[in-house]
Amino acid sequence: MYTGRQVNRETSKHGNKASLYTCVRVYLSTLSLWLLPLTFLALAFFFPLSKILAFTLSPSTLTLENLRNTQHVVLFTFYQATLSTLLTLLLGIPSAILFSRFDFRGKSLLRALTAVPFLLPTVVVAASFNSLFGTHGLLSTFYSFLFPLSSFTLHPSPFILILIAHLFYNTTIVIRIVGAALSNLNPKLEQAARSLGADSLRVWLNVTLPLLRPSILAASLLVFLFDFTSFGVILLLGNSQLSTLETEIYFQAVRQFNLPLAALLSIIQLLCTLAVSILYSKYAIRSTQYASRSTPSRRPKTLKQKLFTTSLIFLLSTFFILPLASLPFRSLTRLEADRGQRSEVQYGFTTDYYKELFINRRGSVFYVPPFQAILNSLTYASATVILSILLGFPAAFALAHPTRLEKILDPLIMLPLGSSAVMLGLGFIITYGKWLASPWLVPFAHTLIALPFVIRALQPAIASIPNRLRQAASTLGASPLEVWKNIDLPILRRATLAAATFAFTISLGEFGATLLISRPEYPTIPVAIERFLSQPGGLNYGQAMAMATILMALTTASILLIEKFRLPNASEF
Repeated sequence: MYTGRQVNRETSKHGNKASLYTCVRVYLSTLSLWLLPLTFLALAFFFPLSKILAFTLSPSTLTLENLRNTQHVVLFTFYQATLSTLLTLLLGIPSAILFSRFDFRGKSLLRALTAVPFLLPTVVVAASFNSLFGTHGLLSTFYSFLFPLSSFTLHPSPFILILIAHLFYNTTIVIRIVGAALSNLNPKLEQAARSLGADSLRVWLNVTLPLLRPSILAASLLVFLFDFTSFGVILLLGNSQLSTLETEIYFQAVRQFNLPLAALLSIIQLLCTLAVSILYSKYAIRSTQYASRSTPSRRPKTLKQKLFTTSLIFLLSTFFILPLASLPFRSLTRLEADRGQRSEVQYGFTTDYYKELFINRRGSVFYVPPFQAILNSLTYASATVILSILLGFPAAFALAHPTRLEKILDPLIMLPLGSSAVMLGLGFIITYGKWLASPWLVPFAHTLIALPFVIRALQPAIASIPNRLRQAASTLGASPLEVWKNIDLPILRRATLAAATFAFTISLGEFGATLLISRPEYPTIPVAIERFLSQPGGLNYGQAMAMATILMALTTASILLIEKFRLPNASEF
């Protein structure tokens, strides 16, 4: 017979074994969820990154000539990113004040309009500015028609075009971050300063601006990061005259076949972006420390307020509507002769550029009709959606209820966000060069870029599923498959559609990595746009505008779907 102490000892022993068994089972279950995502990340990101590092540390790379060649590129990259950031702040801070402090008709529409360029692929942004300000753009062409003898031109320099394009798609970052901070400032602080006799300027300089400094710094660093890693805008608007780290990596890898120098530039860029990302995380946390009650917006009352709001509304509307509207308008307007055309040019409205997307007018076996590029992009995007969802769901399930392991793995799975797409493409060339003949390498690169967005879209939805619903279904005799079908799937359907649309949109617009690893006979829409813009003649230019318009329409439709399938509040469940 067992004594009471022996019974307790045996019970404790079996209890410890059961607890250990449960812990091991949970740990193995968690590892099984991470198996596919981490394997993919190791093969598609960390292994190519190690190859780039190996190239960089070789004696043939760290030569005085290579280091001298990188100096100018690094300095110009910092210069254009800094100047672009200052211009963005110059427009973004007054715009943030406009949206956070004042009410006016069409406010929500104008706010959405400022956000559209940031969501569009950079190749579409570059094409829209080319259609408006380029040598074959609307402004230059109409000016030459009106003043054929004038030596003056409305075509800005490539550097000015790059700065304006960066301002175009980054202004919304300042509006969102600084505007949110302005709305959350405690209004009693400004009221107290005014009651002590401070005018509007002193209130802004001594009270509001110091409180906004962390938010302004956070927005500045984020804008700087996007400008620093800009590729499509620099490549398409720079006319090969200007070179940043991103474009120089592409030129050295693809055109000069200097992989060691391209690897060195990639590591320099990676270190710079990581440093900026760390600083951004620091100030992003500080920017929320003064959050208080929301400051209500009001209608402009004084003459100064009315002049401020009216002039800024007109400026923002003109600045954001003209480039976006000029793209489809230019794709339907013939303003110059085709390459080699001898007959009379029929200027004006035309649909020929869209019809030519389906025609191989050259009759060449090696020519790829533009419509084939559209089909290629849709095929790559579909494959990216499937891969991203298959890899994203296990990681999102693991991160929905994080343990110590998930807190370590979460930043690792997000690392591709801090890397440039061109660097990722270079890593694929160095590591999997013998498989570049396969067109299926492109969806894997797209999946690497889209996966963090898919995980972030799925994770809140999975975390919001109440466990009591699963437990209730299990107690009623439902199998795990039936629980998934009747409980999880209805709740996750909208989030899954949103995540899939994210992956689809990112794949459609991805340009940097695709330009490096895609085969010439399997171009995507952005690659085809770059090809047509680099060739002379009105027909090539018109087809580039038509394809950019199609890509803009597809991206806009995807954005609207994401808004429609946004995750509802957990209270709805």
